Amino acid sequence: MIYKNKEMIWDLAYNDFSTKYAGSSFGIFWAFIQPVITILVYWCVFQFGLKSTPPVEDVAYILWFATGMVPWFFFSDAVNAVTNCLLEYSYLVKKVVFNIELLPIVKIISTLIVHVAFIVLLFIISFITGNRISFYSIQLIYYLVCMIALVYAIGLVTSALILFFRDLGQIVSIILQIGVWATPIIWPYTTVPEKFRWIVKLNPVFYVVEGYRNCFFQEKWFFEKPVLTSYFWVVAIICLFVGKMVFQKMKPQFADVL
Repeated sequence: MIYKNKEMIWDLAYNDFSTKYAGSSFGIFWAFIQPVITILVYWCVFQFGLKSTPPVEDVAYILWFATGMVPWFFFSDAVNAVTNCLLEYSYLVKKVVFNIELLPIVKIISTLIVHVAFIVLLFIISFITGNRISFYSIQLIYYLVCMIALVYAIGLVTSALILFFRDLGQIVSIILQIGVWATPIIWPYTTVPEKFRWIVKLNPVFYVVEGYRNCFFQEKWFFEKPVLTSYFWVVAIICLFVGKMVFQKMKPQFADVL
């Protein structure tokens, strides 16, 4: 389905990305300015204000923090975008000939454009801070696939339900605001007592965040974590199955509620 409609998906995604900031003076730069400022503010507060020590020896705090925040930015932005995709493209939902299951993919690709730029930024930060770039970085492709699969699975549910419960968009935003603190992005999960760390690892985003860090400085392959890897994909597949079921069940009523 995706390969067959790849040109249309890319055209919609590019158009979505370019028109999002078309009315502003700085254009697409706003897509990068806010995340960069957020990273710098958190870095200054924790590194210089609270005098936080780097959780990993010989790794700059800015690199440790950025490798956790960058994947979270993508997850958060993509989930928000996918949740509202059917509302935003309501004119396409009403077209019988259009496959509306492609809309979440369009939003994910649109968000991915910015994320790729931030991955380049991570390599720059890694180089500036004197951290060597190793072959482990190739795993970024794998962890990106993990994140896309998780976002798509979640988005199938939220994009369908929001048509019938419009407050869901606000609820999702609140959950994501809590999630940035519940996920060990700003704080190292090793601060949690060992007997309770399994609770932190139940969060599937934890797997991706730690994966990004494995790519840049912890130097560990994903298959060296078989239990965590298996858990993530079981959760992702279950979410995808539930998402498909919910989406298909509610699909005939989409046009009526829009």
